[in-house]
Amino acid sequence: MSKMIEYEDASEEVRAIYDDIRATRKTEYINNFWKALAQHPPTLRRTWQMVKEAMTGPGELDPLTRELIYVAVSVTNGCEYCIASHTAAARAKGMTDAMFGELMAIVGAANMTNRLAKGFQVEVDEIFKR
Repeated sequence: MSKMIEYEDASEEVRAIYDDIRATRKTEYINNFWKALAQHPPTLRRTWQMVKEAMTGPGELDPLTRELIYVAVSVTNGCEYCIASHTAAARAKGMTDAMFGELMAIVGAANMTNRLAKGFQVEVDEIFKR
């Protein structure tokens, strides 16, 4: 189990990142993922900047769609922590039980067909290439 760096025990650099996380997410809560990464401030900073940009930066995808994608990838990668945290975030952004069920059906279908295509070494149709 990773050591968790609490705000009161954090360096000034880590506190500044925690403050940005709180401001961006409009919460006082810093979750365990960030507290664990704070053991190595450069990794915390780099990871937060990347996640912040991908999840809250400008773009065509709405916040719920971004969370649904994060959940789908987390399920495929088997990350229990990310599944839990991003499912909670998706629910907070409007995901219903029915939407979650559909998402899991799509994730399951995609994983199965991906493995079949890879196993059968299916050549990509010319029409699908850009």
